[in-house]
Amino acid sequence: IIDDAKEFLDEAPLLLLCTQDATGAMDVSPKGDAPGFVEVADSRTLIIPDRPGNKLAFGFENLLESPSVSLIFLRPGIKETLRINGTGQITRDPKILERFSVKGKPAQLCTVVSVDECFFHCGKALIRSKLWQPESWSAERRISFGKQFAQVMKSDTADSAADSSEVTETARAIDQSVADDYENNLY
Repeated sequence: IIDDAKEFLDEAPLLLLCTQDATGAMDVSPKGDAPGFVEVADSRTLIIPDRPGNKLAFGFENLLESPSVSLIFLRPGIKETLRINGTGQITRDPKILERFSVKGKPAQLCTVVSVDECFFHCGKALIRSKLWQPESWSAERRISFGKQFAQVMKSDTADSAADSSEVTETARAIDQSVADDYENNLY
């Protein structure tokens, strides 16, 4: 990892981690925390902590089948991204997990990445998308997991006498649960 990449990693609060299973099916998972949350252990090794999330483990399951990983790191306001390709390994080593403690809570797991390639990618996609230009953003809208639940329930129960008010109330409860989880369970 070159010095410019190390500097970029020290300020990056977000990465996208791509893994694949033994059949080649892929998964991309966002990982984010305070800038510099990924440790550069040495010139060929990164350590990425895992925090509480949606409790899906697709990426970890994939790593058990196929260790190939691809990462894209983003920094707010910076047009270029940092791309890293290599192999990943899951660790539960308590000493390593403890090093990544936040608010007294160690990382749940860590992914240790052996770096094969590290390079900057041009910023044309971010320029075109206007990702860092707030004036181009649409009004804030939150994804409703409850709405998704209601749509599934309606399609699954189209032939039965599903209680619409019960589905709506459950959808509201799901959205409230997600909001509470965002507020209280980041670490």
